[in-house]
Amino acid sequence: MNRESSEAILPVESLRTFAVDLLGAAGVPPDAAGIVADGLIAADGEGLPSHGLMLLTMYLDRLAGGSVSANAQGRIVSDNGGSIVIDAENGLGQVTSERAVALAVERARQHGIAAVAVRNAFHFGAAGRWARLIAEAGCVGIALSNTRPLMPAPGGAERVVGNNPIAIAVPADGAPPVVVDLALSAGVMGRIRLAEADGESIPEGWATDADGVPTTDATQAIRGMLLPAGGPKGFALAAMIDILCGGLSSGAIGNDVRPLYGDPALPYRCSQFFLAIDIARFRALEEFGTAVAQFAEIVRNSRRAPGAGPVRMPGDRAEDMRAKNAHTCPLARSTLDALLQRAAQLGVSPPLSLTH
Repeated sequence: MNRESSEAILPVESLRTFAVDLLGAAGVPPDAAGIVADGLIAADGEGLPSHGLMLLTMYLDRLAGGSVSANAQGRIVSDNGGSIVIDAENGLGQVTSERAVALAVERARQHGIAAVAVRNAFHFGAAGRWARLIAEAGCVGIALSNTRPLMPAPGGAERVVGNNPIAIAVPADGAPPVVVDLALSAGVMGRIRLAEADGESIPEGWATDADGVPTTDATQAIRGMLLPAGGPKGFALAAMIDILCGGLSSGAIGNDVRPLYGDPALPYRCSQFFLAIDIARFRALEEFGTAVAQFAEIVRNSRRAPGAGPVRMPGDRAEDMRAKNAHTCPLARSTLDALLQRAAQLGVSPPLSLTH
């Protein structure tokens, strides 16, 4: 590990052990801690540090503050076969999402299509992880979540809707699933927080300050508002995701979702929605997978514009990163330092490979 670099390349197993030990010190059972650690490390390995281990100190703060339950796994409060509502009871988002995804796939096998709406939920990491898991089971997978308001409506100067993520994944024959994973803001708050921690500016068009004036200052952006991707189109999709997630689960919508980095004693209360469609109910799974794989190759082999890089399908970049980081994981130096500092406070001894 290069101590002078802003990024460290670390063994996945060491990071997993470290994350599980930190969560264990906060009272999280080993199995649940492993689920959370795997999700966060996978995001870092896919080049999504905003959804990776940088979140762990905040998770620990919320576990200590009581707004996140170390033991809750999600309680079914409504079950109508292909339509299920879960009260996550403020459990760790990766844990309750794993249960929701398993139920969605199981019921899709029975009914052809199944949806699971989740209320009183916590941050579940990268939405694409959950859509991909559904696709790996032979279904079309869709995962949605709302967040606390971060974006204004077109022409507005007040936060009214979150940068709500949408992920869609489909299986491809002989290849990993094709995955679309989008937050509906031009830039994501996690990356802005990383930029602030590293003393860097953010790209133009990502955010405004508190008065609605565009800014490239990360600190001012955190105090201000994110801008929707695609302008009114991005805002419209984000608004509908808010309604679907919170409305169908009888959970929080808009301002009823609290700040993720707010008071650690107050539950986050986001809402989530998972949909699984059993492809075999429409056509043979192998035929569908072949059609997807053939279309993907047409896209990848299409003619490039002058000076452009490789033509990619959605999710290709993350898949390349996943293959590259099968055994090692890139981690921002600032994130590692924060985790090592928290370990010292909790009396957790980090693996030697993370400190030398």
